[in-house]
Amino acid sequence: MRPTGKLHLGHYHGVLKNWIALQHTHECYFFVADWHALTTEYDHSELIADHVNDMVIDWLAAGVSPGTSTLFIQSRVPEHAELHLLLSMTTPLGWLERVPSYKDQQEKLKEKDLATYGFLGYPLLQAADILVYKAGNVPVGEDQVAHVELTREIARRFNHIYGKEPGFEEKAEQAIKKMGKKNAKLYKKLRKEFLEKGDMESLEVAHALLDSQQNISLGDRERLFGYLEGGGKIILPEPAALLTEAPKMPGLDGQKMSKSYGNTIALREDPAEIEKKLRTMPTDPARVRRSDPGDPTKCPVWDLHQVYSEPKIQDWVKQGCVSAEIGCLECKQPVIDAVQQELKPIQERAREYEQDLATVQSIINDGCEQARDIARDTLEDVRKAMGLVYR
Repeated sequence: MRPTGKLHLGHYHGVLKNWIALQHTHECYFFVADWHALTTEYDHSELIADHVNDMVIDWLAAGVSPGTSTLFIQSRVPEHAELHLLLSMTTPLGWLERVPSYKDQQEKLKEKDLATYGFLGYPLLQAADILVYKAGNVPVGEDQVAHVELTREIARRFNHIYGKEPGFEEKAEQAIKKMGKKNAKLYKKLRKEFLEKGDMESLEVAHALLDSQQNISLGDRERLFGYLEGGGKIILPEPAALLTEAPKMPGLDGQKMSKSYGNTIALREDPAEIEKKLRTMPTDPARVRRSDPGDPTKCPVWDLHQVYSEPKIQDWVKQGCVSAEIGCLECKQPVIDAVQQELKPIQERAREYEQDLATVQSIINDGCEQARDIARDTLEDVRKAMGLVYR
C-alpha cells in the first residue's frame, strides 16, 4: 500500500479486512510502498516519512498482526531495486507502455509531470516486489489482474532466457532417475501428456508428484518443474492472482470514499467530528420538509446502511423514508452508532501505538530483516542464473 497518511474507512473495508483474514490462512508479506509513492509524489517526498508511520499504526490498530505476517518498508529492502534493475534488462518497452493504467493515470493526473521513467517503469517495480519473495498468490481486485499477468510474463521471459543451464536436459534426466523407477515412469508419462496434448490435469498431478518427493534436492525439483513444461529451470516462479472482493465503500457524498473527493472518515477521526460529518450528510433532495416522502436509492445515507445495517434496520429505513414516518436525522442515527462502534477498538489500539512509537519501530525493523532474508536468497539465485557471481 502506498503511504498516503492516515487511512480511512475505504481502506479498512476495501483492503485491510481482507489482509486480516488472509494472515490467518497464508504466509503474508505486507509492505509500505514508499518507492511507489515517489512515482507520482516525487515533488512532495518530505511528507512520505510521516505518512509511513501513520499508515503502519493504522494497519496495526486495524488488526494486521506482526505475529502472523511480515510488515516492512519497501525501501528498507534494497533487493527490490536490484531485481527491478536486472528485470529491466530483459523486459520489452512495449510491455510497459501497454499497461492499462499507464495512459489512464496520465489522463487523471494531468496536473503532474508523469513523463518519467519511474512512472513508466512502476509496473516492473511491482513485478520485482512480487517476484523477490517468489510469491504464490497476490491478493488483488479486478483492476490489478493485468499487473499480475505482466509479472507472470516477466518471470516467464526471465526463466526462458536464464533457466537453460549448461547440460540442462541431461541434468533433468538424471534427476528423474533419483525419483525411483515407479515415480520416474509416472513423471515421464504425465510430462508427455501435457506436452503433447496440453492436458492441464496431468500438469497438476505432476506438480503434486514433485512436491511429494523427499529424495531429490530443491535444485533438482525446480529443474524438473521447468523440464515438465518444456522450459528450463524455474528461477522466478509465476505468481497467481488471488482475486479478492473489494467492496466499494461509499463516501459521505455517495461517491466512492476517497481523499481526492474529500468525502472520507479517517480511522482515527475524533468521534465528535465523525458524528458531525454523518449528521450533515446530504440526503434525498426531494425531502425538503420532514413530511416529504423520499427515495432511499437517491440518498447517500442508504449506501452506508447497506454496509452497516442489518436487514431489519434497512427495512425500517426504506419504509420510514418512503412514507415520511421518520426524518433524515433518525435515519442517520443507526449508521452513526455502527461506525462509532466499529472504530472504537481501532482507535483505542491506535492510541496505544501512538504512545509507544518504539514498539512500532521495532515491528518495522524486525519485518524488514525478515523480508531481506528472503529477498537476499532470491537475488542470489538470480545473480547465479545471470552469471553475475564473481568468485
